Amino acid sequence: MDISFTGSSQVNLGRNGDVGFFSFGQNLNAKVCNLKNNSSKGCNFGKNQRLAWPLKSAFGFTLRASAIEAAEISKKASKITIKKPVDGVELYVGLPLDTVSKMHTMNQERAIAAGLKALKLLGVEGVELPVWWGIAEREVRGKYQWTGYLAVAEMVRKLGLKLHVSLCFHASKECKIPLPEWVSRIGKEKPDIFFTDRSGQHYKDCLSLAVDDVPVLDGKTPVEVYKDFCESFKSAFSPFMGSTITGISVGLGPDGELRYPSNHRPAKSNGCHGAGEFQCYGKYMLANLKKHAEKHENPLWGLAGPHDAPGYDQNPISSGFFMENGGSWETSYGDFFLSWYSSQLISHGHRILSLAASTFKDAPISVSGKVPLVHSWYLTRSHPSELMAGFYNTANRDGYKDIAEIFSNNSCKMILPGMDLSDEHEPLESHSSPESLFAQITSSCLKYGVEVSGQNTSVSGVSRGFEQIKNNLLDKNATVDLFTYQRMGAYFFSPDHFPSFAQFIRSLNQPTQRLDSLPVNHGDTVESLPDSNLHMQTA
Repeated sequence: MDISFTGSSQVNLGRNGDVGFFSFGQNLNAKVCNLKNNSSKGCNFGKNQRLAWPLKSAFGFTLRASAIEAAEISKKASKITIKKPVDGVELYVGLPLDTVSKMHTMNQERAIAAGLKALKLLGVEGVELPVWWGIAEREVRGKYQWTGYLAVAEMVRKLGLKLHVSLCFHASKECKIPLPEWVSRIGKEKPDIFFTDRSGQHYKDCLSLAVDDVPVLDGKTPVEVYKDFCESFKSAFSPFMGSTITGISVGLGPDGELRYPSNHRPAKSNGCHGAGEFQCYGKYMLANLKKHAEKHENPLWGLAGPHDAPGYDQNPISSGFFMENGGSWETSYGDFFLSWYSSQLISHGHRILSLAASTFKDAPISVSGKVPLVHSWYLTRSHPSELMAGFYNTANRDGYKDIAEIFSNNSCKMILPGMDLSDEHEPLESHSSPESLFAQITSSCLKYGVEVSGQNTSVSGVSRGFEQIKNNLLDKNATVDLFTYQRMGAYFFSPDHFPSFAQFIRSLNQPTQRLDSLPVNHGDTVESLPDSNLHMQTA
């Protein structure tokens, strides 16, 4: 399958003109057809039969089909075999965050179907589907509604794609999906089930890790509730396990990541790149800290978090705790607190990964968890952003060995976002180095035999983002075996983006060529007209 581009507006697939792909015209008209002998038997989205991915939804974008004609991929096109790129790295694309509605139906079903057919023709291995706790177990504990998600799995199966599922035990402000209603009701009466910062503000988009084993959810612990959820999912989706569904990712915290919500309050627009705040001031977290301090015969150390730590809007290395030389982080107290704070996160990660691994141990699928790339302030000695987020990683200490070890002990894969980020595009004042942090984490994974799956941070609006992703995929030390591009939406299928994404896919099949030096086929082409009002979808 040969892909070539004439300028930025024409797309031609097939050395012999076998398969035409997309014509992106006004309103994102799309035409998928068989060009051999000038026929048009394939997917046809022509006049008034268009694939549209337009305006903003609650989280950024939603999908909308405008009188889409149901289409069938030609038999010849459906038999195309595309080799996996870059020594077997599998490529996936994330479905929209709101693929399934709160009413348990598929949002924009026809548009999603058309998008899946496009990805199939391009050679993408599969897609990733967010499954929300707040939707599937919305009203009553133990009452699950899988209808919408089962419909997605069936659609993916019929198209011959693979499916990775992300079990999301957090809320999403982007697409306005809260925690289950019954959990939120409990939270109103018992706000300490949430993370709490120094000012007493609660982070209500996920439960505090300090209540993992506390029966705060109608007599059950969060771990028990998560276990029941996973068991119900496994039972409902058993016909798809190992055939269509080949991987499960389990949510480990805010945005599904293993971390504290340390930076959930963005700094004010005063030019300051803050590092966040410690999230240890809830009743249950403080009780754990008190026990830890008493065990170490320093009860005064267990009364609260560090008194000299910065606030959200403060320069962290100007504070007493994170000062580059002579800061509290290098004292005995600093080591005491940071060791405890990070150990709580690691224990939580181990509990949830162990839960998922045991639940799906007899299913022929992989189990994963996501570790964030907290790269701001990485070039300082104290690494304040990482310490606030729960990773005890400094110039004197490798904080990711223990993280890699819990993934290894549970035979789980680690998902790392940020593969599109490069140091050259980070502001100097952030003291950031995503490349160095990515190398450090993957090095720990390599040491412990942990397989890595990669993701991007944005829908490559970052300059040279595709090139950076490719460099990371080609890095033999990174051991990345699967990459998921996040996420399908308006910008993804726009003329400004999709041709570049298609070039990126092809360049991975021919890794010796640069993205900007791909050959142009001047045979049959499908022309495109300019489009407007397209925005990037947030992941």
